[in-house]
Amino acid sequence: MLHVDTPTQPELQALVAERNPASVSIYIKTTPQTQNIGSAGITLANLIKEADVQLEKAGVDKRTRWAVTEQLEDVTEDEEFWTFQANSLAIFASPDSHRSYRLPTHLESVVEVSDRFFLKPLIRAISMPHHAFVLALAENEVRLIEVFSDMPAETLRVANLPKDAASAVGTRTVNTRSHSSGRLHGSEGQKVHLRKYCRMVDAALRPLLAGRHEPLILAATEPLLSIYRSVNSYPEFTEQAIVTSPARVPAHELAERARPMLDQRHADSIARFHELFRVREADGRATTDLSRAARAATFGAVDTLLVAIDEVIHGRVDEQTGEVTLVDGVGADNYGVVDEIAGRTLITGGRLLGVRKADIPGEASLAAVLRYAI
Repeated sequence: MLHVDTPTQPELQALVAERNPASVSIYIKTTPQTQNIGSAGITLANLIKEADVQLEKAGVDKRTRWAVTEQLEDVTEDEEFWTFQANSLAIFASPDSHRSYRLPTHLESVVEVSDRFFLKPLIRAISMPHHAFVLALAENEVRLIEVFSDMPAETLRVANLPKDAASAVGTRTVNTRSHSSGRLHGSEGQKVHLRKYCRMVDAALRPLLAGRHEPLILAATEPLLSIYRSVNSYPEFTEQAIVTSPARVPAHELAERARPMLDQRHADSIARFHELFRVREADGRATTDLSRAARAATFGAVDTLLVAIDEVIHGRVDEQTGEVTLVDGVGADNYGVVDEIAGRTLITGGRLLGVRKADIPGEASLAAVLRYAI
């Protein structure tokens, strides 16, 4: 299994709000293949040294720098931690805290030092559809399959997952036509049994999927297709399904059918934004202007924000007015302006989507749909 622990919404909001003059953000490439993880540890050690140099240039005192590097070096020495990784690792450290998240996306290794954390790559990890689950549901078997963009699919072991419908409900078969079981007979009895089976499957998945953001795609045929949809409790359950009997279909074949759905899901969300942007722009409630978006985010006026994940614009955004000041070069006295706008949008309840610059209207650095004109 790809070991992923992307932040929940409250965790992300807490990262956005945290302020410390010695805040270090590190992203490194990793691999779920433990035997090949050694180079990631070496990369992290080098980025820790680079972070310390940036902190020293910013005038951070030695004791504070030591407190930050100690937090980071603890990670390099934790052998058990490195045994279970995903495709990237995000680490956020200050003198008083350390948090790390294993991410499904492939991110470039980078270190940023500022008075706040650099979170845009994390937004990309949450936004991009590189990782999903397929629930292969049939009367005679049920499997949960983890799907990756560039790795083989994997069938997961799920605690308390029923073996099949009949054993789940304690009958020899769910298709009995016998009238000996009271009202549970014929098609009515079958649906009652299958609904119980589906509820048991949903309950078994909850602990594994709790707090996750990956789509869950159902592979099934009627009547299980409709019955499971009616009892599902996972928020990221997709309307689009793989309509086939998944019994004895290999995991890699189901994954191949799921991947285009992930691409289409992402494309649809971008298309919906473009249409909404076009309508709102005519009303003065949409913008790609950096300064206007910064003011809107500061005053809580951004409803939805697209940000370009493939560039960083350095500067500062005034805490009270939202005025933008751009700078040349990287330093501990500045940060990513678009990243800051994204953070303020998140704190005020806005929706974020990290995309390629080519997917943003006018290929701008960001595009914002506003709650009201500003």
